[in-house]
Amino acid sequence: MKPVSELLRSRNTTLWHVKPEDTVFDALKVLAEHEVGALMVMERGRLVGIVSERDYTRKVALQGRSSKETTVAEIMTRDVVVVTPQTRTRDCMALMKQRKIRHLPVVDGGSVLGMISIRDILDDIIADHELTIAQLQSYIAT
Repeated sequence: MKPVSELLRSRNTTLWHVKPEDTVFDALKVLAEHEVGALMVMERGRLVGIVSERDYTRKVALQGRSSKETTVAEIMTRDVVVVTPQTRTRDCMALMKQRKIRHLPVVDGGSVLGMISIRDILDDIIADHELTIAQLQSYIAT
């Protein structure tokens, strides 16, 4: 399994984010526009939280709140689990399973480099398995 830095290199690393004072409705528009499941919440260049579709479902929709009146700060997860560029994808998967989360911001020192999702991890695992299968088939054929 490779380090997270390799995953970031192979994909779009645009830092989709919202501010704590933005409405949940505005965050939902960004999620839909970029077809992502979570956004980082940034304030003055600092990661202060993460907001996901799950947060919206559980903390707004199911509670009958208005997404146009509720701010991101009211529903975001503040205790953000992060990884570094050196974290191995296998360790990310274990962390996601243990914490029951699907997104991990990648932080190096104080700088946010991007975010990886469970889908990124699964794509990496599948690619790794396909390579192993191809190598084994080649070995058997020779």
